Amino acid sequence: MDNRLERKYGLFTAICMVVGIVIGSGVFFKAQTVLQKTEGNLPLGILAWIIGGIIMLVCILAFAVMAQKYEKVNGVVDYAEATVGKKYGYMIGWFMTTIYYPTLVSVLAWLSARYTLVFITSCWPNFPLLIPASEGGCIVGPECMALMMFYLCCAYFVNALSPKLAGKFQTSTTIIKLIPLTLMAIVGIIVGLVSPTHMLVNNFAAAAAPTGSSSMNVLLAAVCATSFAYEGWIIATSINAELKDAKRNLPKALVIGGIIIIIVYIAYYVGVAGGATVQTLMDDGATTAFTNIFGGVLGNILNLFIAISCMGTMNGLMLGCVRGMYSLAARGEGPAPDVFVQVDRKTNMPNNSAIFALLVCGAWGLYFYLANLAGTWKGPFVFDSSELPIITIYAMYIPIFIMWMAKEKEQSALRRFVLPILAILGSLFMVYACIVGHGMENVWYLIVFAVIMVIGLCFPGKKAAPAKNGRK
Repeated sequence: MDNRLERKYGLFTAICMVVGIVIGSGVFFKAQTVLQKTEGNLPLGILAWIIGGIIMLVCILAFAVMAQKYEKVNGVVDYAEATVGKKYGYMIGWFMTTIYYPTLVSVLAWLSARYTLVFITSCWPNFPLLIPASEGGCIVGPECMALMMFYLCCAYFVNALSPKLAGKFQTSTTIIKLIPLTLMAIVGIIVGLVSPTHMLVNNFAAAAAPTGSSSMNVLLAAVCATSFAYEGWIIATSINAELKDAKRNLPKALVIGGIIIIIVYIAYYVGVAGGATVQTLMDDGATTAFTNIFGGVLGNILNLFIAISCMGTMNGLMLGCVRGMYSLAARGEGPAPDVFVQVDRKTNMPNNSAIFALLVCGAWGLYFYLANLAGTWKGPFVFDSSELPIITIYAMYIPIFIMWMAKEKEQSALRRFVLPILAILGSLFMVYACIVGHGMENVWYLIVFAVIMVIGLCFPGKKAAPAKNGRK
């Protein structure tokens, strides 16, 4: 049996993966952050969401063009290898396998656990926790950490042992998470317009020019906030070897999914403003708007939807994570390619690659807990592992876009120059957002990044040996 993955996913699953990965917990809270950054100016906040969405969509369009030409086993690695070179493709694949995927998976596992406990303690205030919820038990308590590990293992088992079930789970959670967002968008706008207080109209009317700083600086800060809410869509390219008619369906999934995300974010942002005053939203977040419109019970259920939303995002990230080492081994690269290239004949999944992914996710999860949650790890090499990997993934896009413009002479001017140039500008903005937002943390992170990348260079490429029976 050859070590190839079966084409098992259709267009709808791919679209759900794009939407499900990007729309996670951030959408429920970034509305509050954007309002704070714009000092309550709703029109300026909408403009920030539009700009952030355009940056994402331009990058999506640039990669969608590449997806129509290049196809192997791991989208962005394929594009890097074809445009810049084999070694550069390997370095991107190594980065995504050892840093990008596992850091985000571990954080989403924690978020899923956190909001599960928030929902439970909201419904049952006397639910026993070793650290009371009022003292942070839902965030750093042992129950939260145990539930985090449980969710991490569940994501591994679902993706490693039943990839079709993982695809169905991704589809289901995407639909589930869109329910509260859609309800808030539609009902919030209607209530905000027709209610006696005319909440939405008043909130827009109260929009004033930000004070104490220029509108441009305020807008820039707000767009920085939206940039993290729009992150994650590139992970959908990791399943192109398992996507039916990938050259046609992957570009469609990227573009359609990106447009859906932008519409949902903006509609939700406006809908929330129909349920509470801008000042209340800035102080207490979107939960107040849900409670005002739908009542206390549904307001608490929001926490359950947030947990499900996080699980769906985590599942999508793990879907790419478990294929990381396989995508390198399929090219004869990385450590022990003859081991990681093996595909189980029963599950049609690279189980050795999946086990490696679980271990690395666990290691990054431990770091996140010690450095970012418990505060046990202090001093140097403390950085936000949930956001800083973005500084490198967007920086790594830039050479791909540059070499695409240099090599693809048969492409039209729009596809060869316009889209890549716009994507480069968007990528530079994302890097700038990380540098401004995290300061010295960038230095500590980049040192860790450099060490891990040097380790990756220690493994010379070689031809992967075929598995004897397709099983590990």
